[in-house]
Amino acid sequence: MRRLLKYLKPYSFLIILSIILLFVQANADLALPDYLSRIVNYGIQQNGVENAVPLAIRQSEMEKLFLFMKPDEKELVLNAYHAVEPDSPEAEIYLDGFPVLKDVPIYVLQDIDQPYLDQLNSILGQALVVVSGIEDLLEDPSQALPLGEGFDFDLSRIPEGMDVFQALGMMPEAQRSQISAGINEMFASLSESMVTQMAVGAVKTEYEALGMDAGAIQRNYIMRTGGTMLLISLLGGVSTIAVGYLASRTAAGAARDIRKEVFKKVESFSSVEFDTFSTASLITRSTNDVTQVQRVIFMFMRMVIFAPIIGIGGVIRAIDKSANMWWLIALAVVALLILIITVFLISVPKFKIMQDLIDRLNLITRENLSGMMVIRAFNKQEDEGVRFDGANRDLTDTSLYVARVMVTMMPVMMLLMNGLSLAIIWVGSHQVAQAAIQVGDMIAFMQYAMQIVFAFLMMSMMFIFLPRAAVSGDRIADVLETEVVIKDPDTPQEFRESFSGEIEFQDVSFRYPDAQDDVIQNISFTAHPGETTAFIGSTGCGKSTVINLIPRFYDVTQGSIRLDGIDIREVKQSDLRDKIGFVPQKGTLFSGTIESNLLYADKDASPERLKEAADIAQASDFIFTKEEGLDAVIAQGGSNVSGGQKQRLAIARALVKKPPIYIFDDSFSALDFRTDSTLRKELKQKTGASTVLIVTQRVATVKNADQIIVLDEGRVVGKGTHHELMKTCGTYQEIASSQLSKEELA
Repeated sequence: MRRLLKYLKPYSFLIILSIILLFVQANADLALPDYLSRIVNYGIQQNGVENAVPLAIRQSEMEKLFLFMKPDEKELVLNAYHAVEPDSPEAEIYLDGFPVLKDVPIYVLQDIDQPYLDQLNSILGQALVVVSGIEDLLEDPSQALPLGEGFDFDLSRIPEGMDVFQALGMMPEAQRSQISAGINEMFASLSESMVTQMAVGAVKTEYEALGMDAGAIQRNYIMRTGGTMLLISLLGGVSTIAVGYLASRTAAGAARDIRKEVFKKVESFSSVEFDTFSTASLITRSTNDVTQVQRVIFMFMRMVIFAPIIGIGGVIRAIDKSANMWWLIALAVVALLILIITVFLISVPKFKIMQDLIDRLNLITRENLSGMMVIRAFNKQEDEGVRFDGANRDLTDTSLYVARVMVTMMPVMMLLMNGLSLAIIWVGSHQVAQAAIQVGDMIAFMQYAMQIVFAFLMMSMMFIFLPRAAVSGDRIADVLETEVVIKDPDTPQEFRESFSGEIEFQDVSFRYPDAQDDVIQNISFTAHPGETTAFIGSTGCGKSTVINLIPRFYDVTQGSIRLDGIDIREVKQSDLRDKIGFVPQKGTLFSGTIESNLLYADKDASPERLKEAADIAQASDFIFTKEEGLDAVIAQGGSNVSGGQKQRLAIARALVKKPPIYIFDDSFSALDFRTDSTLRKELKQKTGASTVLIVTQRVATVKNADQIIVLDEGRVVGKGTHHELMKTCGTYQEIASSQLSKEELA
């Protein structure tokens, strides 16, 4: 897979932008449980009061709080509040918010920073709890909060009409210090958040005494926090959509570039490379394999980058909510890793097998479609059905095996997550009962735990799909990194402007890659312009191999081939093939129209030129007798025309090019003798100045050739005209006598 990373470079900006957006999305997702925790803790349990520092407090209540503060703490509190008298000019400003100000003086909280607020929260929280506890003790001693061992004086000894707080103020300093020490010992066992939560009731009572609407405070807090959650959710949703778009664009763009490069590379392949990679395999590599790579790029951008952010952030925030329950997350993660590793070890080896099975299925499908007529002719439909069914079942069984392993993950994951939720609720409820955490914090911890587990799940899915994509990536890279055997020279020569088209074979031998013996040996001949050179011989004697060396579909193993005196290996392949009109043994037509197939040779050819080529190729009789004419549709591979029509259209396409060299590789085999004779006669007249090479097994086709080369087992066993070979070449005599009558041979 890493061998294809260079195709992501053009999309670096999109990847960086998506990473930034993933950070935004992750932080938005991580913020939501915290806000939910606030709604539960502050909005519901604390009636919208966030801390133990009241926005305003009556002067009389503040003096009660001062009784349980140290001098330095009292000074901190006084610096944070501003005293407002009922008859002062600024009273009008605060009267709407605090109606009691018209009768009694109050203290109003000034703008202070968060560290200062945290200091006050601890000081005022403890003082408010103590004062509230004393007031509850006065109202109902059985429901009062125990205030420590030092608070043991007899309330009945307080003079009638004297307030308890006045009495506390008149106490000796030593006794009051003893009470404070006992109170501090009680608060030492409670967390700061729990002290704040205990003090909130007193703050709410004070707000009611100030004339404030406590219900509105709670409602406003919930609405404000809920609105913030909606905005964060909207931001996260927009980020998710944007990241999905960027990931899709990057993955699809990279897949497009890879397919393009694979196509370009395959177009540069010589026959040697096509012998290494089958057509079915190349189709799979440029389609299914590229799709696997595209999918993993998308998943990488959406999950692999996002999962660590959400996982690490979730761990940090979960521990911040409750450090005592970290072991629950660790236990769930370990169980998840065991599950992932098990699935990984079972399924990954099957991915390579699946890709090979897809190759085989494609191969059988192509063979069945291309060989449909042969299958029907030999009545082998059932046998081919069995063969296809075997390949199909192998792929199906392997896919089902992998699917069964993969689908076990979801129910196990759900069991794991539900079990984790139950464990968090069980442990968390005990901690709530012990006043170690608040209910909202437990809910937030549970949500963070789910996010952490999902983060590991996303990474696990990536680890499962990555090996399959890695296999596909390596298969694609094998094609892209294949060293093409036939290359253009570093300093190519150029043909002369007065190009004649003379072809000279000088002691040419050729051996296929990895073969032990030469296919052709010591071939030497010269094909002159204006002449027809024909190759004849038994099947497998090397005729097609000889002419395939001219366009450099293969390179010679020994000797050289010269074109107008220049070794064809010293010129560019494009320049060489531009001089050749090639009609292969198997005529290939492309989907489109007759006109588009003929224009394949020269897109600028005029209609008159197309008509002339069709006339020479004897194709006009079936082209122009139809109403569509040149616009007649040609199906893929020319499946809607006969073999003879396909050959004639292929010949016409080569004639449209008007090259100085024509090569016909057994291109007349599907033509009847009359059409064959007429076509060769027209060719002789219209291509008189060109070099024509013909491969055939018909003596009638080569009888009038200027030079006939007879091949047998890769060697030249005869060379000359028909009459000369009938006298000197026994191999040619055998071929001719088996095809022609004595009258035709005369």
